[in-house]
Amino acid sequence: MSYTAVITGGNKGIGLDLALAMLERGYRVVSVARHAPETAADRIEHVECDLLDAGAVAEAARGIAERHEVTHLVHNAGVIWPNLVEEAKPEDITGLAQLHLGSALTLVQAFLPAMKARGFGRVMFNSSRAALGAPTRTAYGASKAGMLGMARTWALELAPHGITVNVVAPGPIRTDNFWGIVPKGSDQEEGLAQRIPVRRLGETGDVTRAFMFFAEPENGFVTGQTLYVCGGASVGSVPI
Repeated sequence: MSYTAVITGGNKGIGLDLALAMLERGYRVVSVARHAPETAADRIEHVECDLLDAGAVAEAARGIAERHEVTHLVHNAGVIWPNLVEEAKPEDITGLAQLHLGSALTLVQAFLPAMKARGFGRVMFNSSRAALGAPTRTAYGASKAGMLGMARTWALELAPHGITVNVVAPGPIRTDNFWGIVPKGSDQEEGLAQRIPVRRLGETGDVTRAFMFFAEPENGFVTGQTLYVCGGASVGSVPI
Protein backbone atom coordinates (compact mmCIF):
# COMPACT_ATOMS: atom_id res chain seq x y z
CA MET A 1 0.00 0.00 0.00
CA SER A 2 1.29 3.46 -0.90
CA TYR A 3 0.83 6.37 1.49
CA THR A 4 0.39 10.08 0.95
CA ALA A 5 0.79 12.34 3.97
CA VAL A 6 -0.35 15.95 4.14
CA ILE A 7 1.51 17.89 6.82
CA THR A 8 0.50 21.43 7.70
CA GLY A 9 3.58 23.47 8.51
CA GLY A 10 5.74 20.81 6.88
CA ASN A 11 8.25 23.40 5.74
CA LYS A 12 10.30 23.73 8.94
CA GLY A 13 10.76 22.61 12.53
CA ILE A 14 8.79 19.59 13.69
CA GLY A 15 6.79 19.43 10.47
CA LEU A 16 9.89 19.28 8.28
CA ASP A 17 11.57 16.70 10.49
CA LEU A 18 8.44 14.54 10.26
CA ALA A 19 8.23 15.07 6.49
CA LEU A 20 11.81 13.82 6.07
CA ALA A 21 11.11 10.78 8.24
CA MET A 22 8.06 9.92 6.16
CA LEU A 23 9.99 10.36 2.92
CA GLU A 24 12.54 7.86 4.22
CA ARG A 25 9.69 5.38 4.78
CA GLY A 26 8.54 5.81 1.19
CA TYR A 27 5.60 8.16 1.78
CA ARG A 28 4.62 10.87 -0.67
CA VAL A 29 4.56 14.12 1.34
CA VAL A 30 2.61 17.32 0.75
CA SER A 31 3.38 20.35 2.93
CA VAL A 32 0.71 23.01 3.40
CA ALA A 33 2.35 26.21 4.62
CA ARG A 34 2.95 29.84 3.83
CA HIS A 35 6.53 29.14 2.70
CA ALA A 36 8.31 26.38 0.80
CA PRO A 37 10.25 23.72 2.75
CA GLU A 38 13.75 24.68 3.84
CA THR A 39 15.15 21.21 3.02
CA ALA A 40 14.36 18.49 0.46
CA ALA A 41 12.16 20.93 -1.43
CA ASP A 42 12.44 18.79 -4.57
CA ARG A 43 10.95 15.79 -2.72
CA ILE A 44 8.16 17.55 -0.84
CA GLU A 45 5.20 18.95 -2.74
CA HIS A 46 4.53 22.44 -1.43
CA VAL A 47 1.07 23.98 -1.35
CA GLU A 48 1.22 27.64 -0.39
CA CYS A 49 -1.60 28.53 1.97
CA ASP A 50 -2.29 30.82 4.90
CA LEU A 51 -4.15 28.56 7.33
CA LEU A 52 -5.63 31.61 9.05
CA ASP A 53 -7.64 32.19 5.85
CA ALA A 54 -10.59 29.79 5.80
CA GLY A 55 -11.24 30.34 2.09
CA ALA A 56 -7.63 29.65 1.17
CA VAL A 57 -7.66 26.44 3.21
CA ALA A 58 -10.80 25.22 1.43
CA GLU A 59 -9.23 25.88 -1.96
CA ALA A 60 -5.98 24.14 -1.02
CA ALA A 61 -7.86 21.15 0.40
CA ARG A 62 -9.90 20.72 -2.79
CA GLY A 63 -6.79 20.85 -4.96
CA ILE A 64 -4.90 18.29 -2.88
CA ALA A 65 -7.87 15.92 -2.78
CA GLU A 66 -8.16 16.11 -6.58
CA ARG A 67 -4.47 15.24 -7.08
CA HIS A 68 -3.89 12.73 -4.29
CA GLU A 69 -5.51 9.90 -2.39
CA VAL A 70 -4.50 11.15 1.05
CA THR A 71 -3.94 8.50 3.73
CA HIS A 72 -2.35 10.60 6.48
CA LEU A 73 -3.16 14.09 7.72
CA VAL A 74 -0.88 15.67 10.31
CA HIS A 75 -2.12 19.04 11.51
CA ASN A 76 1.14 20.42 12.81
CA ALA A 77 1.08 24.13 11.96
CA GLY A 78 0.63 26.53 14.83
CA VAL A 79 1.52 29.87 16.35
CA ILE A 80 1.47 31.04 19.96
CA TRP A 81 0.42 34.73 20.16
CA PRO A 82 1.33 35.05 23.87
CA ASN A 83 -0.50 37.58 26.07
CA LEU A 84 -1.34 37.92 29.72
CA VAL A 85 -5.09 37.77 30.27
CA GLU A 86 -5.30 41.57 30.65
CA GLU A 87 -3.95 42.02 27.10
CA ALA A 88 -5.63 39.04 25.43
CA LYS A 89 -8.23 39.84 22.77
CA PRO A 90 -11.23 37.88 21.47
CA GLU A 91 -9.66 38.07 18.01
CA ASP A 92 -6.74 36.01 19.32
CA ILE A 93 -9.13 33.21 20.19
CA THR A 94 -11.03 33.28 16.91
CA GLY A 95 -7.82 33.48 14.89
CA LEU A 96 -6.13 30.56 16.58
CA ALA A 97 -9.36 28.58 16.55
CA GLN A 98 -9.33 28.87 12.75
CA LEU A 99 -5.65 27.96 12.54
CA HIS A 100 -5.59 25.08 15.02
CA LEU A 101 -9.14 23.73 14.64
CA GLY A 102 -11.06 25.12 11.67
CA SER A 103 -8.35 24.43 9.10
CA ALA A 104 -8.03 20.84 10.37
CA LEU A 105 -11.77 20.32 9.91
CA THR A 106 -11.69 21.63 6.35
CA LEU A 107 -8.73 19.45 5.41
CA VAL A 108 -10.05 16.26 6.96
CA GLN A 109 -13.44 16.72 5.29
CA ALA A 110 -11.71 16.92 1.91
CA PHE A 111 -9.64 13.77 2.51
CA LEU A 112 -12.22 11.56 4.23
CA PRO A 113 -13.86 10.18 1.06
CA ALA A 114 -10.57 8.62 -0.08
CA MET A 115 -9.75 7.34 3.42
CA LYS A 116 -13.18 5.76 3.82
CA ALA A 117 -13.03 4.18 0.36
CA ARG A 118 -9.69 2.60 1.25
CA GLY A 119 -10.77 1.65 4.74
CA PHE A 120 -7.64 3.20 6.15
CA GLY A 121 -6.56 6.60 7.44
CA ARG A 122 -4.41 8.29 10.02
CA VAL A 123 -5.32 11.74 11.36
CA MET A 124 -2.92 13.34 13.83
CA PHE A 125 -2.78 16.63 15.69
CA ASN A 126 0.21 18.47 17.08
CA SER A 127 -1.23 19.96 20.27
CA SER A 128 0.84 21.16 23.24
CA ARG A 129 1.55 20.59 26.89
CA ALA A 130 0.11 24.12 27.21
CA ALA A 131 -3.33 22.56 26.75
CA LEU A 132 -3.04 21.81 30.47
CA GLY A 133 -2.47 25.50 31.21
CA ALA A 134 0.47 27.89 30.91
CA PRO A 135 0.89 31.61 31.63
CA THR A 136 0.28 33.94 28.66
CA ARG A 137 -1.45 31.19 26.66
CA THR A 138 -5.15 32.18 26.75
CA ALA A 139 -5.84 31.70 23.03
CA TYR A 140 -3.10 29.15 22.40
CA GLY A 141 -3.97 26.94 25.36
CA ALA A 142 -7.68 27.09 24.58
CA SER A 143 -7.29 26.13 20.92
CA LYS A 144 -4.68 23.45 21.61
CA ALA A 145 -6.95 21.95 24.29
CA GLY A 146 -9.74 22.00 21.72
CA MET A 147 -7.70 19.64 19.57
CA LEU A 148 -7.96 16.97 22.28
CA GLY A 149 -11.75 17.07 22.35
CA MET A 150 -12.09 17.23 18.59
CA ALA A 151 -9.69 14.32 18.10
CA ARG A 152 -11.60 12.14 20.59
CA THR A 153 -14.88 12.93 18.82
CA TRP A 154 -13.45 12.11 15.40
CA ALA A 155 -11.85 8.94 16.75
CA LEU A 156 -15.27 7.62 17.75
CA GLU A 157 -16.93 8.60 14.49
CA LEU A 158 -14.20 7.31 12.19
CA ALA A 159 -13.10 4.11 13.94
CA PRO A 160 -15.53 1.90 11.97
CA HIS A 161 -13.83 3.07 8.76
CA GLY A 162 -10.30 2.05 9.80
CA ILE A 163 -9.34 5.67 10.46
CA THR A 164 -7.53 6.50 13.69
CA VAL A 165 -7.27 9.97 15.21
CA ASN A 166 -4.57 10.75 17.77
CA VAL A 167 -2.77 13.70 19.34
CA VAL A 168 0.86 14.40 20.14
CA ALA A 169 1.25 17.12 22.78
CA PRO A 170 4.85 18.35 22.99
CA GLY A 171 6.42 20.28 25.84
CA PRO A 172 9.19 22.82 25.14
CA ILE A 173 10.86 21.79 21.86
CA ARG A 174 13.92 23.52 20.43
CA THR A 175 12.40 25.10 17.31
CA ASP A 176 12.08 28.62 15.90
CA ASN A 177 8.63 28.84 17.54
CA PHE A 178 10.19 28.18 20.93
CA TRP A 179 13.10 30.56 20.36
CA GLY A 180 10.62 33.23 19.36
CA ILE A 181 9.53 33.23 23.02
CA VAL A 182 12.71 32.14 24.81
CA PRO A 183 16.00 33.55 23.44
CA LYS A 184 18.29 30.87 22.05
CA GLY A 185 21.21 30.07 24.34
CA SER A 186 19.88 32.32 27.11
CA ASP A 187 19.86 31.73 30.86
CA GLN A 188 16.08 31.52 30.52
CA GLU A 189 16.42 28.60 28.13
CA GLU A 190 18.84 26.77 30.44
CA GLY A 191 16.68 27.47 33.48
CA LEU A 192 13.64 26.03 31.74
CA ALA A 193 15.57 22.91 30.78
CA GLN A 194 16.54 22.36 34.40
CA ARG A 195 12.91 22.60 35.56
CA ILE A 196 11.86 19.77 33.26
CA PRO A 197 12.09 16.38 35.01
CA VAL A 198 14.44 14.88 32.37
CA ARG A 199 16.62 18.02 32.64
CA ARG A 200 16.63 18.90 28.96
CA LEU A 201 14.51 20.52 26.29
CA GLY A 202 12.93 18.42 23.58
CA GLU A 203 14.23 18.04 20.04
CA THR A 204 12.17 17.74 16.86
CA GLY A 205 13.08 14.07 16.60
CA ASP A 206 11.40 13.36 19.94
CA VAL A 207 8.10 14.53 18.48
CA THR A 208 8.60 12.91 15.09
CA ARG A 209 9.04 9.48 16.67
CA ALA A 210 5.71 9.87 18.47
CA PHE A 211 3.93 10.82 15.26
CA MET A 212 5.50 7.91 13.40
CA PHE A 213 4.11 5.52 16.01
CA PHE A 214 0.58 6.78 15.41
CA ALA A 215 1.15 6.81 11.63
CA GLU A 216 2.01 3.12 11.30
CA PRO A 217 -0.70 0.92 9.76
CA GLU A 218 0.02 -1.74 12.41
CA ASN A 219 -1.17 0.62 15.15
CA GLY A 220 -4.81 0.63 14.18
CA PHE A 221 -5.90 -0.37 17.71
CA VAL A 222 -4.73 2.98 19.11
CA THR A 223 -7.15 5.87 18.60
CA GLY A 224 -8.48 8.87 20.49
CA GLN A 225 -5.26 9.13 22.51
CA THR A 226 -3.04 12.03 23.55
CA LEU A 227 0.67 11.35 23.96
CA TYR A 228 2.57 14.03 25.90
CA VAL A 229 6.14 14.35 24.63
CA CYS A 230 7.29 16.75 27.31
CA GLY A 231 10.06 15.24 29.40
CA GLY A 232 7.65 14.77 32.29
CA ALA A 233 6.41 18.38 32.34
CA SER A 234 2.79 17.21 32.18
CA VAL A 235 3.19 15.21 35.38
CA GLY A 236 2.38 17.24 38.50
CA SER A 237 3.18 20.96 38.60
CA VAL A 238 6.19 22.01 36.55
CA PRO A 239 6.17 25.76 35.85
CA ILE A 240 7.27 26.24 32.25
